[in-house]
Amino acid sequence: MWAKHDRDSDGWLPLWRHMEDSAAVAGLLWDEWLPFGVRRLIAEALPQGEPDARALAVWLAGVHDIGKATPAFACQVDQLAEAMRDQGLEMRSARAMGPDRRIAPHGLAGQVLLGEWLEERHGWMPALTGQFTVVVGGHHGVPPEHGQIKGLYAREELLRTPGASNRVWRQVQNELLDAYAKRFGVAERLDGWRAVKLPQPVQVLLTALVIVSDWIASNPDLFPYFPEAAAHNDRDRLAAAWKGLDLPAPWLAEEPEGSARDLFTTRFELPAHAEARPVQEAAVELARDMETPGLMIIEAPMGEGKTETALAVAEIFAARSGAGGVFFALPTMATGNAMFPRLLDWLNRLPGVAGSRHSVHLAHSKAALNEEFTGLMARKGRVTAVGMDETAPTSKQKPGPRHRADAELVAHTWLRGRKKAMLASFVAGTIDQLLFAGLKSRHLALRHLAVAGKVVVIDEAHAYDTYMSVYLDQVLSWLGAYRVPVVVLSATLPASRRRELVEAYAGQASSSTPWDIGTPDSYPLVTAVPPGGAAAPLARRPRASARSTAVQVEPLVDDLDVLADRLEDELTDGGCVLVIRNTVKRVLTTARVLRDRFGAENVTVAHSCFVDLDRADKDNTLLHLFGPPEKTGARPSGRHIVVASQVAEQSLDVDFDLLVSDLCPMDLLLQRMGRLHRHRRGQDQEKRPPRLRTARCLVTGVDWTAAVPTPDRGSVAVYGRHALLRSAAVLLPHLDGGLQRPVQLPADISPLVQSAYGEGPVGPEDWQKAIEEAAGQFERHRSDQAERAAVFRLGDVGKAGRPLFGWVAAGVGDTDDTPTGRAQVRDSRDSLEVVVVQQRGDGSLVTLPWLRPDRRNRQRAGVELPQDATPARFAARTAASCGLRLPLQFSGETMDRAIEELEQLYLPKWQGKDSPWLSDQLILALDDECQTRLAGFSLRYSPEDGLEVTRDADDCII
Repeated sequence: MWAKHDRDSDGWLPLWRHMEDSAAVAGLLWDEWLPFGVRRLIAEALPQGEPDARALAVWLAGVHDIGKATPAFACQVDQLAEAMRDQGLEMRSARAMGPDRRIAPHGLAGQVLLGEWLEERHGWMPALTGQFTVVVGGHHGVPPEHGQIKGLYAREELLRTPGASNRVWRQVQNELLDAYAKRFGVAERLDGWRAVKLPQPVQVLLTALVIVSDWIASNPDLFPYFPEAAAHNDRDRLAAAWKGLDLPAPWLAEEPEGSARDLFTTRFELPAHAEARPVQEAAVELARDMETPGLMIIEAPMGEGKTETALAVAEIFAARSGAGGVFFALPTMATGNAMFPRLLDWLNRLPGVAGSRHSVHLAHSKAALNEEFTGLMARKGRVTAVGMDETAPTSKQKPGPRHRADAELVAHTWLRGRKKAMLASFVAGTIDQLLFAGLKSRHLALRHLAVAGKVVVIDEAHAYDTYMSVYLDQVLSWLGAYRVPVVVLSATLPASRRRELVEAYAGQASSSTPWDIGTPDSYPLVTAVPPGGAAAPLARRPRASARSTAVQVEPLVDDLDVLADRLEDELTDGGCVLVIRNTVKRVLTTARVLRDRFGAENVTVAHSCFVDLDRADKDNTLLHLFGPPEKTGARPSGRHIVVASQVAEQSLDVDFDLLVSDLCPMDLLLQRMGRLHRHRRGQDQEKRPPRLRTARCLVTGVDWTAAVPTPDRGSVAVYGRHALLRSAAVLLPHLDGGLQRPVQLPADISPLVQSAYGEGPVGPEDWQKAIEEAAGQFERHRSDQAERAAVFRLGDVGKAGRPLFGWVAAGVGDTDDTPTGRAQVRDSRDSLEVVVVQQRGDGSLVTLPWLRPDRRNRQRAGVELPQDATPARFAARTAASCGLRLPLQFSGETMDRAIEELEQLYLPKWQGKDSPWLSDQLILALDDECQTRLAGFSLRYSPEDGLEVTRDADDCII
């Protein structure tokens, strides 16, 4: 019997050898890699606990390929099949068998054979076998469906050749299963397992463990093929492979002792005299009071240290739950990049991590372009990805000293594949990586194993719409079933959304939740519930920190000349203003007018339509100029205006003297206000210009003179009319109240958010008809989102003992963190992503001419990009770092035309498989003036303004 064959070298691997290798790997993964919490969950489902659980995992890994002991598989390599025929195992040739072989893929065949063996040799009832055998059937990423199983039972000739050879096939199959039941220590346990009902989460985890074991044991770099390897004994073979793999161990968290103040001062870079804030103390106290770690929702104002609080709670939860790592989920790649160095700093101060070796990962599609992350990439060994997986580009860059001194944090080679990256112990990444765990897709079990062994932190929970929430809620229900501790962070969470999150995780219905404390007065608020609804939710209502801000809010006519006049008046003595627009078009038109009035050097633009490197430079510039006073001394002394889109409303610690904002949903407007007087600048803000020492927010982007406020069309397209009208309605008393009714932060945050997102009437009587009409449109839109999201959403956790048959049926196939993959868990139209380069007058291609040197002072600007050869690694990486997501003008029907035009510049040495950085990328080449035309639009790009798109006047097609 054979299991593996290399057509190039003609090397092969006997089935018995691969079964032994896979089982041995599973045992080592269980002993040295699998987090304690995962092992405990599996063990609790079996009568003898962990000994049973380990034996089961090793056995299932050992027999996972028993389906290869069938004619349908063995016929594929002629010379190996012929050798088997010589031993009495007759079979038709692969050509003669034809497409019928597809009825018996070896995973499904193995599931059927193992089920028959349990029934015939050990007296199991057929209804009991599926919960175990599905692990074998699903080891290639998709558990079989009932129709597939039934279809194979009707075609026994695919499992055993009819006639005299049938007995020989059956004898070999049973001998292998008998031998390995004894070899792996389950023969004497099978009787006791007949009464077991494996919970579906346990079936998933066992499947994932078998997949990982199989992938490792299938790697010829680690487990060489015969005949060369035939002389190696089992012990030496396994020891060499495990040493070569060199997987970092999971985190063994130690529960911190001492006060909250002690915890925060030792884990974070805080001044010696710093005190823990009330919210931080309350969260730590509640985490310690919970009998079982579960879901904690932390609602607190901007600037209260919620990130540090989440990490402190994660440490406590990990120690008490046996979690082996942390996943920090954030809304965007930019916020993920910003979080990654903070995660590393925390790890370097963390007992049990500092001084030891652990795997870390930055989980988004452009992580390999992040210099902080690539500096951690492991360089030892040459272990390649196996199975259906693939690795990301590697780096030869030496790790910087900043993150080498204490913990050895590595982006491990084997854990860099797109399906395996989340298996690293510590991960910062986009929320999509978590939502993918709720999407029916191939190898979904691996994503579940990845999160089942961690504490999960979800930041900016208010930022996710109905479509994303459908997936998030379903993922939370599975996390609750896995008993995964979860920490949710938000500054502005509606009470209804809080209830939904708690009920999704705990499995409680709203009718049985007397804990509901969603009143406007409960803020800040820390809510916690154990998994499975084992106990009623707990709550703490800490006071806010002593600092508060009164923000005067007033309406401003939506006219650019009016805005410029007003800013000229406000900035008489200098000052820094943030103007936030809801669309990129409004950002650019506003910036053009303000530059004419104030000078180009005094106006900065920030939005999402910059290439990646420019976007990162923009963020760094904003932090350098407008960050906390103790971290920067570069704040402009004169007048300066930043015109930005929504990129400025979250996760950037920037501080402005005056805020101008387009009307937006209330929670987002409060987030924007969090950038206003964010830090103290002298006693009573005396270091700010005299006119700007009182925090003020001017709300525009709406016709305030109409009977019912009329928001800008672009804002309606982004947010919907309903959310904007309710926001205006709850803001109205503050707009009309002038100096007497400022928005008090943080006291007014919860009342404003709960009113804006509640179901009660808000606003004047003559607004009600318009609000009701908008509400109807909103409900139809929300129902449509939920319905569309449910198509590929994972189902509920089934009853214990019910096999995972059809678990991901009618799913999306493979999915990953690409624009297409993200579109499956976000309600966004498909959009194009391009790599932007410059084409000189002579036709040559170079990187963009203004790029700054990298951290090693290598020049990235104007690097030659050969068209007839694969670009050098540095040049290719620099070009790939200039990725740009085209705006929605290029979606829908226009996308096809744009792709057709972009594909006219096809460079096989770039876009083929020779360059991992540029493979399959579309190239957008700008001329010497950084302009081009695409699909009926004129495109202009500059490092100051990013991408500007205008419609071609002479193009009548668009």
